[in-house]
Amino acid sequence: MLNRMMGIIPNASEHGYQIDLMLEFCHWFMLVLFVGWSAFFLLTLIKFHRSRHPKADYYGVRTHASTHVEFMVVLVEAVLLLGFALPLWAKRVNDFPKPGSNPLVIKVIGQQFAWTFWYPGADGKFGKPNPDMVTPDDSDPSGKDDVVSPGELHLPLGRPVILEITSRDVIHSLSLHSMRITQDAIPGSRFPAWFTPIKTGEYEIVCAQLCGMGHGNMKAMMFVQTPEEFDAWLKQNGPQPAAGAAPAPAAAAPAPAK
Repeated sequence: MLNRMMGIIPNASEHGYQIDLMLEFCHWFMLVLFVGWSAFFLLTLIKFHRSRHPKADYYGVRTHASTHVEFMVVLVEAVLLLGFALPLWAKRVNDFPKPGSNPLVIKVIGQQFAWTFWYPGADGKFGKPNPDMVTPDDSDPSGKDDVVSPGELHLPLGRPVILEITSRDVIHSLSLHSMRITQDAIPGSRFPAWFTPIKTGEYEIVCAQLCGMGHGNMKAMMFVQTPEEFDAWLKQNGPQPAAGAAPAPAAAAPAPAK
């Protein structure tokens, strides 16, 4: 509830609910702190107003109440870090999609100021890239059926996705708010990010790292589709038969039995 009041985009990934739970817990804790310290501030203004204490008291605090309150705040923060944040991070790191889960691997290339998404073809292998890093080399047989999609990331519903993220110029950062995923794109390195989409729809992709004058325009769209819709899109954007190519010969009819 509090997350929605804070304007956080609804979650659309399998692991996102755990992150949302952590965020909600932190927001409630910050709300309690805000109310508590505001009440303490007002109480201090009233209790130690000049009309009540015209002469300054140089002795100071006579109890350890403030020490106990500060200790409790530190204790709660330690529980949040050690009991929630670190285990959640460790679980997230260890939940890398297994080969048996049939993950979809996509290369993501950032450049000023656009995102390009590269899919392997039917052979499941990426072709060797051209010097521009965003198109496959025509001389590599593995790349002839690859699909390159500038500005549009298409994903099948319910299938694990692994994004291999890199950059061809400066540091960028791929941010998928609805999937609760953000990962830097660094030239010369490739970093994985993984998730499983659980809701169909259209979602915005932005760059979360200041990367130049056009940083604010470095956007793309993510489309989560049913498996049938995704397969149709992949087939439509894959290599098409050459124009004027002769159709495949029909199979000869079997000879009638004598």
